[in-house]
Amino acid sequence: MIKIASIKTGLFVGLFFVSSILTAQTTTPSPLKLQSTAVPFMMISPDARSGGMGNLSIAISPEANDLFGNTAKIPFLNNNRGFLINYTPWLKDLGLSDVYLASAGYYKKLNSFSGINSSLRFFSLGNIDFTDNDGSPISSQRPSEFSFDFGYNLLLSDALSMGVTLRYINSRLVQGSYGTNGTNFKAGNTFAGDISLFYKQNENLEGFHAGLVLSNLGGKVSYSNEAKNKYFIPANIGLGVAYMNKFDTENSLEVGIDVNRLMVPASPTNRDADEQYYAQSVVSSWFNSFSNKYGMPLSESLKISLGAEYNYADRFHLRAGYFLDNNKNLGSMQYFTVGSSFQYQQSKFNISYLVPTGGGITRNPLSNTLRFGTIFYF
Repeated sequence: MIKIASIKTGLFVGLFFVSSILTAQTTTPSPLKLQSTAVPFMMISPDARSGGMGNLSIAISPEANDLFGNTAKIPFLNNNRGFLINYTPWLKDLGLSDVYLASAGYYKKLNSFSGINSSLRFFSLGNIDFTDNDGSPISSQRPSEFSFDFGYNLLLSDALSMGVTLRYINSRLVQGSYGTNGTNFKAGNTFAGDISLFYKQNENLEGFHAGLVLSNLGGKVSYSNEAKNKYFIPANIGLGVAYMNKFDTENSLEVGIDVNRLMVPASPTNRDADEQYYAQSVVSSWFNSFSNKYGMPLSESLKISLGAEYNYADRFHLRAGYFLDNNKNLGSMQYFTVGSSFQYQQSKFNISYLVPTGGGITRNPLSNTLRFGTIFYF
């Protein structure tokens, strides 16, 4: 049997991944009702604009970072092409130095009503040391995960647009043969897709906006050749509404709210139900996640993002937001965020900051998280 001797980096994220995937094959499930998934990094907002507004992204006014939020908004962008990069040092408040999320993306308008987009996310979990039962070192590995997207977006009318994205996901947590049975662990991979819609009330974006995103609709993930069970990825449904008020030609204020819910069935609370749980097809699991048997209570299954953005002449922005995940089994995570950006010629620079909350053992491990991003328009 393998043990984790130390998680120099990836203390929080590494434990989540390894405990929910590797030990699930040999230990009794927790009595807690949890929606545990493979590749949870796909639920992390990678861009600094969204990060400054409590992860708000679905219906807020269009920006190039919508490559990671709602690709249906891309036809409404003013620039025909754009390239962007984002970087987030992850869990810095815990003293970790090599856990990070990096992303890059590119979009191009094909004509006045359609466009294409592509993006890459890479998540490093840092260095993890493994030992046997006697504490002797076995190996040291650097788990990582990535996804690559390619999408197409289209105007359905002057006010309504649609985006479709295909995605390849690779998750390399542990590789090699371990354990008394010599289980051969490998990288897990699968394909998924997103479908999104965006509506704007007026041509100049003043007034109401609305958005709908169905994300990570795809296959299960397996991490070994011997594994009988495959793990669900974080399929999600998100709804958003926003409102922009333009005070004059240069000043505007926009506020919005997003509500997200995982379409993943909650794990069984006893070993006897394991086989039935993992036997669910992907499509069935989406609908079962709303059932009494596999669903979470509505009050605990929703993730809510509230945010606001002040815009001066499309050159300077100030942002603030609030995020709430009321799942009591996961600690009812909530936090405030702030952010800003400025544009110089054809480049835009974004930064966001997650305000520290709690204290001692209740301190939010994401406190002091910074996100950095740059957009280059052509």
